[in-house]
Amino acid sequence: MPQSPALSRMPSPLRGIVPPLATPLSGRDELDLAGLDRLIEHVLAGGVHGLFILGTTGEGPALSYRLRTEMIQRTCEQVAGRVPVLVGITDTSLVESLQLAEVAADAEADAVVMAPPYYLPFGQSQLVDYTRELVAELPLPLFLYNMPALCKTWFARETLAELLPEPRILGLKDSSGDLAYLRDAVELAQSRPGFTILIGPEALLAEALTFGVHGGVCGGGNVFPEFFVNLCAAYEQDDAMGVAAWQERIERLQGLYRISPHPSAVIQGVKAGLACRGICADLLAEPVRALAGEDRERADQIIADLEAAVNRTSA
Repeated sequence: MPQSPALSRMPSPLRGIVPPLATPLSGRDELDLAGLDRLIEHVLAGGVHGLFILGTTGEGPALSYRLRTEMIQRTCEQVAGRVPVLVGITDTSLVESLQLAEVAADAEADAVVMAPPYYLPFGQSQLVDYTRELVAELPLPLFLYNMPALCKTWFARETLAELLPEPRILGLKDSSGDLAYLRDAVELAQSRPGFTILIGPEALLAEALTFGVHGGVCGGGNVFPEFFVNLCAAYEQDDAMGVAAWQERIERLQGLYRISPHPSAVIQGVKAGLACRGICADLLAEPVRALAGEDRERADQIIADLEAAVNRTSA
């Protein structure tokens, strides 16, 4: 397959903060278009280096294919090439993944992102075969997404090593939270110049940067994108005090994710934070519900405290 134009547009490696964009909803299977536009402009104003849509924070697997298609098209139209757009195509069906990839290519997205298919179990050799078959038919380059907590299957070290020579696989987003695995991935990637390694768990971003990770796909970047952008900038400038200061704010932001005992607590927290900041409603894809009552009041207080801290700093 010839090299796609997107392959040459993508920075190599892709550095910085690529937030996993939330999907603003106005009702069941209804995209909040105005909220999406506000969210995109909010994160771009925060200095992010790309957008990743239809991932975990974006509730991709919980959305209808019609809504996913609309999300891809609207996001690419609004971004208009200002930063790379990565589109999640994770699915239990190879055919559906390929169809979403075609939508992404038609909308002029820059790459697609795939975690291992979930529900039906399979082994590492099957994962290698599946990934190679997918890559051979994709109209865009691919990022691998390691999300074992939800997919139950890892891109094991040996699997990553086997897939690394494929030129149309541009990088890995690792959300395992396993820093030993992440160090191995960084070491492996040294044999492939330009291969991108990004971390998902945002509380580990500062530590991960110290051993060669290129940036983060941080859910909190929806709410306060500048926290993460500024942390990366401080690290690049060898500003240890700056890194520590931004890390402290990120840790305070993590309070949003500890409010709910629900397994989707991070998504609930991100959307509550966005609602508190007036960016979009906190409606989630069913069956998950928004924070309510005292839980929502706790979210409001976390956001108010962080906004006050930001205002004091900028005053």
